[in-house]
Amino acid sequence: MEFSNPIFIWIAVGIVLMLAEIILPGGIVIFLGAACLVVAGALTLGWVEGFVQALTLWFISAIVLLLAFRQVTQRLVGGDSHVDNTDEEFDLYNQVAVVKTAIGPAQQQGRVEFQGSEWPALGDGSEIPVGARVRVICRENIALVVEPLTEQA
Repeated sequence: MEFSNPIFIWIAVGIVLMLAEIILPGGIVIFLGAACLVVAGALTLGWVEGFVQALTLWFISAIVLLLAFRQVTQRLVGGDSHVDNTDEEFDLYNQVAVVKTAIGPAQQQGRVEFQGSEWPALGDGSEIPVGARVRVICRENIALVVEPLTEQA
């Protein structure tokens, strides 16, 4: 067998691409490899002659295989798909922080430690001393708006 034979090259590329699916999972590369095998079969049967026709057949068969069988393989193989919360404001609401620099009175900005970082903070108008625990209400630009945490007994 001659290594420069186009049929052998298409088969080899097809097998390499199909095996690459193990390293690059996603259900796409395997169809590109299968399209290479389709081209090799068409070259063997004489339906395609020349590089341009082979490449055109490869593009067309790859698209057809992708559109026809991608959903089937996704259902069989599965995958990791989940939806995370994209609203950062919702993640902040009702969380507890500790005052590092006194907040207030009125609109005087202070600092709180929240999620391992210090943030600028605005209060509810009252004075909140250092060390107090506060509840995060929302975020205004880069400052957190907080209120004193009342311990319920």
